Amino acid sequence: MRTVKHQNDKSTPAPARPPNKFEKLFQPCLAEVVGTTFFVFIGCVSVIENVESAGRLQPALVHGLAVANVISLSFCLCSGSHFNPPFTLAIYLCGGMEMNMVAPYIASQLVGGVLGAAMAKMMTSRENFAKAHGAAFALLQPGSEIGGAVFGEVAMTCLVTMVVLLGAVNTKTRSPLVPFMVGCTVVINILAGGDVSGTCLNPARAFGPAIVSNYWGYHWVYWVGPTTGGLIAAALVRIPMFLYLV
Repeated sequence: MRTVKHQNDKSTPAPARPPNKFEKLFQPCLAEVVGTTFFVFIGCVSVIENVESAGRLQPALVHGLAVANVISLSFCLCSGSHFNPPFTLAIYLCGGMEMNMVAPYIASQLVGGVLGAAMAKMMTSRENFAKAHGAAFALLQPGSEIGGAVFGEVAMTCLVTMVVLLGAVNTKTRSPLVPFMVGCTVVINILAGGDVSGTCLNPARAFGPAIVSNYWGYHWVYWVGPTTGGLIAAALVRIPMFLYLV
């Protein structure tokens, strides 16, 4: 005999559907591509069209506000809003993501960097684009203090990565203000170190313009410095100095 349930009976809630492959892999990677694209696009345009009288202030504010904006968007619900390979490495090392997502995230960020730089080239004049090397990091030249530039990238990337790890990843120190905090950290880093290394902090930001403008002078600095800074930041969260926060 079939049992008829009354309308006021409490039915057992349906079990949550596990995420499919699209939601687990493609969707987060697409979010990383889109977010990195617009961050690099806005950043490159601010450098290419920078008014000389504005100095470092214009690109500093634009990069800081751009990164705060893209982090604040719903991308964070899809991918966590990394948009930066050192962030991804550090977040993985601190338990914020699975290892099998690290390479796809970084690849997506590099693709976004190239797309953003290409969009900037399409928008700006040929003269300004050529003069600024497509917003590639062209500050370092033979005779520059390369050691100081590398150290600056290490230290400044370490600082902003610490803000990300403690503001967005660690469960005991998370803050809804993390987009504002990261944006402010980017601004102060560019204002402080812009004349030393250009203040990259993000290999995807360096890689895209280097591809589009074919400018590779001292490009390795903007991989070695930020990556090392991100790894140091991850280590600082794990050593006893911050053990009580983990």
